[in-house]
Amino acid sequence: MTTGPGLKILYIAYPLLPVSEKSCGGAEQVLVTLEQEMKRRGHETMVAACWGSKVAGEVLPTGDPPTGPDQFEPRSAEHNRRVLAYLRSHPQEFDLVHDQSGTFWQSLDRNTELPVPVLVTLHLPRGFYPEEAFGRVPPNVKFNCVSQKQAASFGDLRPACVPNGIGVHKYSVAEKKGDYLLWLGRICEEKGAHLAIEVAQRTGRPLIIAGQVYPFSYHQQYFREKIWPQVDGERVSWAESPNLQEKVELLQGARAVLIPSLVDETSSLVAMEAMACGTPVIAFRRGALPEVIADGHTGFVVDTMEEMACCVDRVGEIEPSDCRRRVEEHFSSTRMGDEYEQLYRRITSSVLTRAR
Repeated sequence: MTTGPGLKILYIAYPLLPVSEKSCGGAEQVLVTLEQEMKRRGHETMVAACWGSKVAGEVLPTGDPPTGPDQFEPRSAEHNRRVLAYLRSHPQEFDLVHDQSGTFWQSLDRNTELPVPVLVTLHLPRGFYPEEAFGRVPPNVKFNCVSQKQAASFGDLRPACVPNGIGVHKYSVAEKKGDYLLWLGRICEEKGAHLAIEVAQRTGRPLIIAGQVYPFSYHQQYFREKIWPQVDGERVSWAESPNLQEKVELLQGARAVLIPSLVDETSSLVAMEAMACGTPVIAFRRGALPEVIADGHTGFVVDTMEEMACCVDRVGEIEPSDCRRRVEEHFSSTRMGDEYEQLYRRITSSVLTRAR
């Protein structure tokens, strides 16, 4: 629990979709979990997000979610304008702004005057951000990375490093597993759902693909051309945007969760959620995945499709209790909350010290 006076924190969400416990994207899920944790600890919280968002504290609505594809730029611009306008009109309301949007901090520059410190959690690999954005960062903006692997690539920014966590209490271990494999997440090419289909075909096991297609035309085209034609309801099944209970049941019953990512992942909530349910994870050796998965103990970290397919037959070596224990010890929302709370205190204390 909090060890000092309560803070008033403004969280800035990803601009494209409402945020709630139903959110599919990792950044949105982390924000919801962290905001709930801070609210529970007695801090005041507000979340700047699309209409329709549901959070523990207040919502600062920044506009309607788009109704068609490829509206990210105008929606992001509207989102950031409304947040900035609110902060300027309420200069003393917040102790800290925690930006998890990926875009708000990029709309600031050294000439933007904000009377509040801004902490930016970077959820993506460095190459996904425009490099020039890091050359015009205002002095009141600080950065946080979500894994040691990611932090190493942002060393020049001297970021903090608070790994992601999940609400472990929302998941429970199931000792008895089904025969199906599971792929779960945001459906786009770099997440490798098409490779999960190939692995399932090689092993002769059914696959469930569960997740959400975001409103980007290239995501929708990928799903339409590479995934949907493979869905037959038997060898490959499709579970669209499962709610929390449905997701937990899918994770509990899976023989293994596959993460054949084609990019360097900065974290993996899917792996954490699977392990919390006692389910092994088989993932490519990309980015921070080896930090999340204990190779040979809670799953397998592999380099090729062939290795991934072979490891499907080895998941019986993994003890569900070991999977659960790893999440409880390293990836709980309580641990994440503790570390963020300490970081918040350092940032706000340094601002007060300079003000004196």
